[in-house]
Amino acid sequence: MAQHPNTKAIRIQTPRTDQMEHSTPLFLTSSFCFDNAEEMRAAFAEENDANIYSRFSNPNVQEFIDKICALEGAEDGFATASGMSAIFGCFMAFLNSGDHLLSCGSVFGSTHTIITKYLHRWDIQYDYADIHNPDSWEALIKPNTRLIYIETPTNPGLDIVDMEWLGKLAKKHDIILIVDNCFATPILQKPIEFGADLVLHSATKWLDGQGRVLGGIVVGKKALIRELYVFCRNTGPSLSPFNAWILSKSLETLDVRMQRHCDNAEQLLKALEGHPKINWIRYPFHPSHPMYEIAKKQMTRGGGLITFDLKGGLESGRKFLDALRMLSLTSNLGDSRSIASHPASTTHSKLTREEQESVSITPGLIRISVGLEQVDDIIEDILQALEKC
Repeated sequence: MAQHPNTKAIRIQTPRTDQMEHSTPLFLTSSFCFDNAEEMRAAFAEENDANIYSRFSNPNVQEFIDKICALEGAEDGFATASGMSAIFGCFMAFLNSGDHLLSCGSVFGSTHTIITKYLHRWDIQYDYADIHNPDSWEALIKPNTRLIYIETPTNPGLDIVDMEWLGKLAKKHDIILIVDNCFATPILQKPIEFGADLVLHSATKWLDGQGRVLGGIVVGKKALIRELYVFCRNTGPSLSPFNAWILSKSLETLDVRMQRHCDNAEQLLKALEGHPKINWIRYPFHPSHPMYEIAKKQMTRGGGLITFDLKGGLESGRKFLDALRMLSLTSNLGDSRSIASHPASTTHSKLTREEQESVSITPGLIRISVGLEQVDDIIEDILQALEKC
């Protein structure tokens, strides 16, 4: 019987032990045993799927991978200790000395640091494409371009990249397309359906959903995942079995959580529209978003993040954060608890004014990760803080 991906995310489970448990147990072990020398030889020769060492594989980690593969419609996957180890693993597995990376300019701060500060050590070139000018992307492709890497929606500006168009461009030039699907999750969009070869997540965010553990995952074409697996198996950015167990259980509620995040975000959007302290609001499913039609094409809903620009710029942003009574001030997002951040004075403060503007960050930009609290309480806290900024 064919099952919906959301059903698979709930029902996929490690085979029961002789204890007949209903919930998957924790496999907190560094290594695994064999009954005889031949079984051990076959495992190391990769003639069977036996676990050897938790740096390579673990039942809890595999269950998490299987669930994400079902949700994303992917052939295979590999889980890592964090979202950044997933990103760095992809760069190192698929880029060689002399290769070229094409990326959208709007990327997470640590991803930007890897691209601009470290890739040159391996003689890897890069170019940032203008997310607002798709026609300029193809001219940046070189004979040595090996990867195209994007986020959509982007962090923190919530810009949208047309994945269908970009997937065709990548295929035309035989380039691997990697999409960071962290902000939308596979509940709201499935990049593989639009041409992505690999999809990655910081599982720390919405996939966990409660700000408890770190994790990362990459899923996609089996041959590419094999290359990533070989690199990560030997370099060790392994996801812990405990974190994998937490994340696997979290996926059982991912759909219902994301629907509530979206519901609350839409109600907050209505409450903020036309507020005299705000210049503009950005949300993928709001008609004012410059890429609204593209968002509607590739996403089922707008997600749990809202950004808005405060009148008064940098100082207003700081005053707004200080005036909040309930929302958390933290560097995370995708939590059951609502979170506010001011990128210009925190996560992106090291960028120049021009660099910030190029990735849709204004001095007064506020990013709200809309949580699962009663939406009236979220709205009340934000409105009272706006009055004081």
